[in-house]
Amino acid sequence: MTFIPSKTHVAVLKGGWSPEREVSLVSGAAVAAALRKAGYAKVTEIDAGADLGEALAKVKPDVVFNALHGVGGEDGCVQGLLEVMKLPYTHSGVLSSALAMDKDKAKSVFRAAKLPVAEDRVVDRREAGKGHVLTPPYVIKPVAQGSSVGVFLVREGDNRPPSELLGDDWAFGDRVMVEAYVPGRELTVAVMGTRPLGVTEILTAGWYDYTAKYAAGGSRHEVPAKVPAEVAAEACRVAVAAHEALGCRGVSRSDFRYDDTRERIGRLVILEVNTQPGMTPTSLVPELAQHIGMDFPALVKWMVDDASCGR
Repeated sequence: MTFIPSKTHVAVLKGGWSPEREVSLVSGAAVAAALRKAGYAKVTEIDAGADLGEALAKVKPDVVFNALHGVGGEDGCVQGLLEVMKLPYTHSGVLSSALAMDKDKAKSVFRAAKLPVAEDRVVDRREAGKGHVLTPPYVIKPVAQGSSVGVFLVREGDNRPPSELLGDDWAFGDRVMVEAYVPGRELTVAVMGTRPLGVTEILTAGWYDYTAKYAAGGSRHEVPAKVPAEVAAEACRVAVAAHEALGCRGVSRSDFRYDDTRERIGRLVILEVNTQPGMTPTSLVPELAQHIGMDFPALVKWMVDDASCGR
């Protein structure tokens, strides 16, 4: 389906109710500005809440650009609502969104597809907080959150896991994944349709946590990543394979660790697939699109043209 900008009303969903709300507000505002620049007849920004269905029925868009991140907007819930309302939408559908958001289920799909993953255990967060369930170093992450919220690195020599896991104010679900830490470098690959856009290396002064992702100066991006050509090719291959194994649609972004600490051609491990990656002009996916000659308005137009139901 091709949407003609001069005749198309696009609703942009942003905000939502997940811990990634603030990031989504930024993504949504940037997408809406780019859609207006691309010439769409009408662009309506909707801060998604419990009345989302009512809001969509009121504005009657032709297509929905989903710029939500995290729980609710990225896990199949909003996708299901849009399917019921028969509103074409961007990004992945109900099942692939739910699978990708659940790190345990996604890794089961990756293993079945023979893609490289790190050793892990999924346990109750209280068990993970009482003592080491893997030999350090390892990473503890909520099973169904994004943007590195609630993620901890337990280093070699640490006496115990982080006490936050035992707190009554823990807000990221009781199931956590305890995953063997892979040393080396942080890589990411964007996939558009079935096409890899390239490999970015994410460089930080320390651990790539929520602050490093979103605070000014917290990280910088090397585009394209300065890795051996065969490593870049393999990262692109695995990203497309993971996108297809999960049944993703539209744009996704796969995150990797590349361990080159012991040999020139090291170990590449896929961590996760993001079905709703950040969408500001300086986010990772738009940067990779720009690298191949596609500016931000052209990227969001492609995503709107790709929108559909039954994804």
